[in-house]
Amino acid sequence: MKRILVTGGAGFLGSHLCDSLLEKSTDIVCVDNFFSGSKDNIRHLFSHTHFESIRHDIIHPLFLEVDKIYHLACPASPIHYQLNAIKTVKTNVMGTINMLGLAKRIKARILLASSSEIYGDAKVHPQPEGYWGNVNPIGYRSCYDEGKRVAETLMMDYHRQNKVDIQIARIFNTYGPRMAVNDGRAISNFIVQALSGEPLTVYGDGSQTRSFCYVSDLIQALIALMAVDDFTGPVNLGNPEEIPVLDVAETIIKLTKSSSKIIHKSLPADDPLRRCPDISLAKEKLGWKPRISLEEGLDKTIAYFKEMLHLQ
Repeated sequence: MKRILVTGGAGFLGSHLCDSLLEKSTDIVCVDNFFSGSKDNIRHLFSHTHFESIRHDIIHPLFLEVDKIYHLACPASPIHYQLNAIKTVKTNVMGTINMLGLAKRIKARILLASSSEIYGDAKVHPQPEGYWGNVNPIGYRSCYDEGKRVAETLMMDYHRQNKVDIQIARIFNTYGPRMAVNDGRAISNFIVQALSGEPLTVYGDGSQTRSFCYVSDLIQALIALMAVDDFTGPVNLGNPEEIPVLDVAETIIKLTKSSSKIIHKSLPADDPLRRCPDISLAKEKLGWKPRISLEEGLDKTIAYFKEMLHLQ
């Protein structure tokens, strides 16, 4: 039986990954410092015989014996990663060094959850893996954007210099149950506002675009990537269907049957205007593409937030 480490395992993506991996009869070690992750996301797993949870901050070394490492630890929403920008950089840099050091010592394959944020305010559209990005290195978002870029650099250098078995996934906007109520990203914000009868806050005129991938599709992609040999990536994982943010807000109002109106506020600094993945490589190497439609995924996510807000 394989023993797998999931850093950030109590987070939004990490907890869903733990669920899916346990279905495949693997031993899971979930490591999280619970800064943005939550015990509520993994509480249902505490009695599972093949699951263990360790409270630990990966900016400090960790010594375990495992076969594979999914390295997901890092706050991913602007609200959370800007709350302590230095800690975010430390997590991306020192945390990744520690996980790579562990992978090197125990000869484990390590998969990095990188981000579409490494492309910044992209000048190439849709974004292929060969595009180097357009990132402000001294902006409010750079603790995360540049942190993920350095994490990718470290992954490749450990691979080239120390022959560490690595994989890099560039994850685009993902949504679904277990997003935090105060997550601060578009879909969770819109749903919470709509269910609460508050105005939906759209930044700018709402014409900026995103691509939204439902969480179960994304988890399948991560597991498929880990299963592929002789492929380091990076590989884009996300939904190639591009949609204006204003359209998402209007769709959520419709699905929630909310009476909320839409209000507009100024765009945050360095907010990208267009974001959409070219997933040709994922289709070729992983045989993967997302299957859950936006409306289907939103229905499931709305049901989750209704429960969280005690509305059902």
